[in-house]
Amino acid sequence: MNYLEVFGTLVGLAYLWLEYKASIYLWIASIIMPAIYIIVYYQAGLYADFGINIYYLIASVYGWIIWKKQQSQTDNIPQNTISCMPKSRWYPLVGITTLLFTAIVWILIRFTDSNVPYWDSFTTALSVAALWMLAHKYIEQWLVWIIVDVVCCGLYIYKELYFTAGLYGLYSIIALFGYIKWKQLMYTAQ
Repeated sequence: MNYLEVFGTLVGLAYLWLEYKASIYLWIASIIMPAIYIIVYYQAGLYADFGINIYYLIASVYGWIIWKKQQSQTDNIPQNTISCMPKSRWYPLVGITTLLFTAIVWILIRFTDSNVPYWDSFTTALSVAALWMLAHKYIEQWLVWIIVDVVCCGLYIYKELYFTAGLYGLYSIIALFGYIKWKQLMYTAQ
């Protein structure tokens, strides 16, 4: 049993609950969890997932700063700024995600022994986009996470990371409820 994976799973559950609640403290769990999974994924040969966790660390600090700035601008009164992503941002995001996917596939095929380069790259590229969307409180981030979580669940079963597969299976279910919850929060704030 990989105890580090189990601990990462527990931190992931805390993260999920905090994200569901749209709590700024999700970013603390979002910093701890990738620090753990950097090691887990490297050991499992999931190099793109290893790399994305470095991104998660950096992006989590970015998300914390953005959410903290929003909070301070309202004199510590929680402000609900959940919104739909503007159409003008969709094309650039899809383009960047596609380029990122292509680059990661190329790197994994050329420089690693990955036996799942396309799936690993797919979930990694979409995760980059989803985390950026979360930092800006775009509700559609939940829909992207559902896709990522379902694919990751299968990928981790294949790689025999059963606790992590279970976590991502739960993530996919909770992401659906998160989308519904954030939609309610978005409309009650208007």
